[in-house]
Amino acid sequence: MATLKDARVGSTVTVSRLQGAGAIKRRIMDMGITRGAQVFVRKVAPLGDPIEVTVRGFELSLRKVDAQMIEIVP
Repeated sequence: MATLKDARVGSTVTVSRLQGAGAIKRRIMDMGITRGAQVFVRKVAPLGDPIEVTVRGFELSLRKVDAQMIEIVP
């Protein structure tokens, strides 16, 4: 399954599932990244970390480790 880490800059994807458990999963959900949310990938830093996304009208920066836990569909 593709993850948010694999999404290309300029693409809009839909969150299909969140991996992980406990505090990490809760933190991702508190940022508004939940199943069915539309995520627009704005930028990726030159070394690939962090990834800047727009979700629900907010701009967020995610670490690659966190982006890897978010499964997406195009």
